[in-house]
Amino acid sequence: MSTLLLEDTYIKKLNNIDRKKHLLKIKIIKHLYLKGAKSNTDICNRFNISSPTSMTLINELIAEGLVEKQGRGNSLGGRKPDLYGLRDNSLFVLSIAMERFKTQMAIFDNNNNNITGIQDYPIRISGDLSAVEQLYEYASNLISNSGINPDKLMGIGISMPGLVASKEGNNYTYLLTHQESESLLQILEAKFKKPVYIQNDVKSAALAEYRFGLAHGRRDVLVLSMDWGIGLGIISDGKLRNGASGFAGEFGHIPMVTDGALCYCGKRGCLETIASGIALAQMAKDGIKSGQRSILNELSDREIDKIEPQLVIDAANRGDQYAINILSEIGVNLGKGIAMLIQLFNPELIILGGKIAEARQYITTPIQYSINKYCMAQLRERTTISLSDLGPNAGILGSVALVMENIFENYLELVEENRQLPVAPGVD
Repeated sequence: MSTLLLEDTYIKKLNNIDRKKHLLKIKIIKHLYLKGAKSNTDICNRFNISSPTSMTLINELIAEGLVEKQGRGNSLGGRKPDLYGLRDNSLFVLSIAMERFKTQMAIFDNNNNNITGIQDYPIRISGDLSAVEQLYEYASNLISNSGINPDKLMGIGISMPGLVASKEGNNYTYLLTHQESESLLQILEAKFKKPVYIQNDVKSAALAEYRFGLAHGRRDVLVLSMDWGIGLGIISDGKLRNGASGFAGEFGHIPMVTDGALCYCGKRGCLETIASGIALAQMAKDGIKSGQRSILNELSDREIDKIEPQLVIDAANRGDQYAINILSEIGVNLGKGIAMLIQLFNPELIILGGKIAEARQYITTPIQYSINKYCMAQLRERTTISLSDLGPNAGILGSVALVMENIFENYLELVEENRQLPVAPGVD
């Protein structure tokens, strides 16, 4: 049996030459995942190794069932080079996207093929750890029913709302550990007995946009999630920015209205109180109760009290003027905040995602109006505003990228520093 990520006891037995070869193989696998199929020459140039060395490593990875020939590349003359890429179903990632009222899960392979389809589960993210057992139970069933070899499951990525300190491994809004001696991350890894990576949902969506969406190949992009709340993912100089504590991007909690409505964060007048899904639902509810004419009046009193942004968006798309008007007000407020972001970050692209983005022109038109009004022309004219083409899948795709971005890098660091290595998935 050969392995891609070896156990500590095996690594310690390797001499320096074999250790270096092992590290190169891991780097090649990571490179093929991030960049797609490459030729032997491409790999030689990327890692500054000879052609015979590169081919030896490639052939070993082929024998291990991780790499295969995938057609031929372009040639300026002469024989077209063979391309080598990752073989489907060689390794797997469990991706979990937790939302306030539901949770999605799916298993992806190393080529980002969705093995199980995206499954919805009635798991509400809780303030305490009560949701963890539910999460583990549903995830275990999904893994078992998928038919994959659990040894090939490399890790688990979980995106979630709240103040997530991903390096520390805690969420300071939900799934609070309180007096527990272990972090949330340590508790999850003890449950799953696999490497686990957690990230804020908006940063996860930004990572998905960078790897799979409109931000691919860009270096300075802002990703806004417009849902019940407002979140911001910052890609600067081609890197996702987390900030010192991991909390960068709390855009929705910038105060915008003096002595405004009380925000759930404890402050008054935050942007979320005038430009979020929470604000949209409250405005719709207040308007209907005050006698505004709208197709939303068809709702019963009980339904009005539980109104959601999607109902307002659907009404606007059916031509309801009141719904269009309140979406416009939300968009104008949001655009004023986005104008500030443009002047702070000078992005080349801003991607709008989340539930409210589904209102399309009813939200983008007022946003652009505010940007034109409040932002310097020299900056706004160089910034493109686009709706995400990943839609509701951004969070689940971001959790896949989260694992693949980190697991090889973390393992390489552990090997190079000759520290204690984790038990990692084997490949027969």
